[in-house]
Amino acid sequence: MAKEKFNQLKDLISGLEADAEKFYQKGNSAAGTRLRKGLQDVKNLSQSIRLAVQETKNTK
Repeated sequence: MAKEKFNQLKDLISGLEADAEKFYQKGNSAAGTRLRKGLQDVKNLSQSIRLAVQETKNTK
């Protein structure tokens, strides 16, 4: 399960690359908003992965 979430995290980050480029290279503010939302999703998903890893570690 945690491995699936990790792969989801990688896909999420890859998907943000286009918006990051649009924001930083072209100054597209809508892309900046999408980037910020996506980074919040990265944060939340990362936290859930951290908790799953800790739980697995504690049960071993």
